[in-house]
Order: sequence, then structure tokens, then C-alpha cells
Amino acid sequence: MIAGAIEHELRLASRMSRLGTETAFEVLSKAKALERQGKSIIHLEIGEPDFDTPANIVEEAVYALRKGWTHYGPSAGLPELREAIAEYVSRTRGVKVSTDEVVVVPGGKPIMFFSMLALIDEGDEVIYPNPGFPIYESMINYVGGKAVPIQLHEERDFAMDVDELAPLITDRTRLIILNSPQNPTGGVLPREDIEQVAKAIGDRNIMVLSDEIYSRLQFEGKPFSIMSIPGMQQRTILLDGFSKTYAMTGWRIGYGVMRADLATQITRLMTNSNSCTASFTQVAGIEALRGDQTPVEQMRCEFQWRSEVFVAGLNRIKGFSCRMPKGAFYVFPNITKTGWKSKALADALLEQTGVAALSGTSFGEFGEGYVRFSVANSMKNLEEALRRIERWAEENVH
Repeated sequence: MIAGAIEHELRLASRMSRLGTETAFEVLSKAKALERQGKSIIHLEIGEPDFDTPANIVEEAVYALRKGWTHYGPSAGLPELREAIAEYVSRTRGVKVSTDEVVVVPGGKPIMFFSMLALIDEGDEVIYPNPGFPIYESMINYVGGKAVPIQLHEERDFAMDVDELAPLITDRTRLIILNSPQNPTGGVLPREDIEQVAKAIGDRNIMVLSDEIYSRLQFEGKPFSIMSIPGMQQRTILLDGFSKTYAMTGWRIGYGVMRADLATQITRLMTNSNSCTASFTQVAGIEALRGDQTPVEQMRCEFQWRSEVFVAGLNRIKGFSCRMPKGAFYVFPNITKTGWKSKALADALLEQTGVAALSGTSFGEFGEGYVRFSVANSMKNLEEALRRIERWAEENVH
């Protein structure tokens, strides 16, 4: 008979100490707690469209549920959806893609995670954009790789400087991450820069993870993928999905397109982790790709308009200066002239004005001096946020 319960220490694997987080969800939780206390909060922290999923996609999902699409499917994804994705990527990237090069996963992050698990050994180097999506660095560190940041500069509209990339490539480089349009800055890599990246890689056996999740939300010009460059398709893992393009963040459906032998390995990781992506969401995904695209264009135009208004408003506020993003739904103002550090300023805005934003340092060390606002909110709320920030700056920026 045990007299009393023994308090056992939780012994975590050492790798858990290397795992980062996505601050947006932490700030959202804090903001929601303040809301429950009765405080008025304007949510500009979370990176998801504020639009509803288009009705035709929802209807297809309802139809799929009623037709019994509620069971396991293949780990790589339903053949019908993989075929639709292969057609879509072939058409938009100008390359030939077959279904055995497509893996459907629950969201975009699994492609990042699985790619690192499949390709990166202890000490292998991964070059990634900084400021950039925080899960890149988190996953590199978690699998034991060496995270090699390439700084994105405001004076280049946060496009990667290829002259700075070339010296970072070494014999240990296994993977280079590109993201365009980019989170958090809204920067876009123009075609000539992407071609220069391919030239810097040359014929070396280095893979590229091209995160193109915001490709349909580019404001000007046509998105260009490194996959489209002759000789690069075999060395490119294309990450795309439905969350941002079709306002389907909660549906958890994304995909990777890559050489067939790597797709087989990524599928094994799916089998070992998620088994498969929900079948009815995949049926809805087919409708998303093949159905009416008008809502996507309307959303893109709306985000561009909101960005223009919000950037103009920020540039009138003491201590803030902001460039117009070229895509996605984020603005990334420079706040160095406020005299405040990024984290302290973001905390003050939330606690003192009820405007939830993210510190630039949530996206890496080179994010210091910036904050990120998501314009995925109503114009009424964005204008109210600007009024609150302006009042705060008048009192707190000297």
C-alpha cells in the first residue's frame, strides 16, 4: 500500500529546450483574457483572413460529410485532390508536376517540420530569412541543425539580398528557405532575385524550401517560383495550401510538392504522425482549386486597400515609419524613433490601448525595431486602432 502520492519531476528530452513557439498564439491568448475582463481589444496579432470560407467550398464539405467522407484516406492525400494540386501547380509554375510529387498535410507547418526531419542531420546548416516565420528557426534547432539567418533589410523592401546569401552557403548547407510574399514584412522576392538565388546555389546538391503560402495574395506583378527555373524543380520543395488563399485556416489543409522519392519519405512521416489529412476537407480542397476564384481576387484587393490605408495612417504617427507591403496581409513598421524596444512597445499597445500586435523580435533577432500588425480586420477597426496608437504615441513618444 502506497501511503501517499509521490511527486515525480517531469523529465523532458533535451531537444524540447530547443523548441520555439509562435508568439501570435500567446498574444492572442493574452488579448482574449483581457477581453474577458471587459477590455475592448482590436485583434491585429493573428495571421488569418477575417473573411469566411467561400460558400461553394463550405457546401462541398457539407456534401462530403453527408456522403460519408469521414474515414481514413491515403497518407499522401486523396488521389483526386493530389491530381487537382498537380494540375494547379503545373499551370501556375509552368512546370510538369505529377500526383506522386504531391503530399497533402494538415496545414502548412507539417511540410516545414517533415522536410527538416527528412533532410537535416545534426550540424547541417539551414539558411532562413530573418525576420521570418518563427517556426523555421524553431524546427531547425529542434532537429539539431544549425540555423543560419539571412537578414532582410528594410531599404530593400525586405527582399533577400543575394549578395549576402552567397557567402552564407557552405559545404554544410543542406537547405535554403525562401518565403515570398513574406511573413512578417509583406516583402516579395522579384523574379530576378530568385534567379540570382538559383545561380548562387549553382549545381550544388542543396534543397530549397519555397514557402509560397501567400502567393495568391501578391499585390502587384505575377508571383514567380524558384521551382520554375530550369534545373531547380528537382531541388525545390514547394509549400502551399488553402489557409490564406481561401480563408481556410481552421480547416487545416496544406500541401508540399517535391521530387517523388522525397514525397515518399514525407508520406512516411505523415503515416507515423497524422495518418492522413481529414477526408472531407480534402474534398472541399478540390472545389477550392477548381471552383470560382472570384473570392480570392476580392480578398486580395481588400487586403491591398487596407494595407494602403493603414500604412498611410502609421506614417502620420509620431515615431512610426512604414513601407507599403507587396503582398500578404501584414504591415511591418519601423518603430526605432519611438525610443521603445519592440517587445515593450507591443506590450504597451495591448495593455494600454487594447491594440494587439506582435513584437518584431517574435520573428527573430533582426526584427528588433519593428512591430507587426495584421490588417485582417475590418476597416472600421483598423481606423480605430490607428486612433488609439496615435493617442498613445502623443503621450509616450518624446
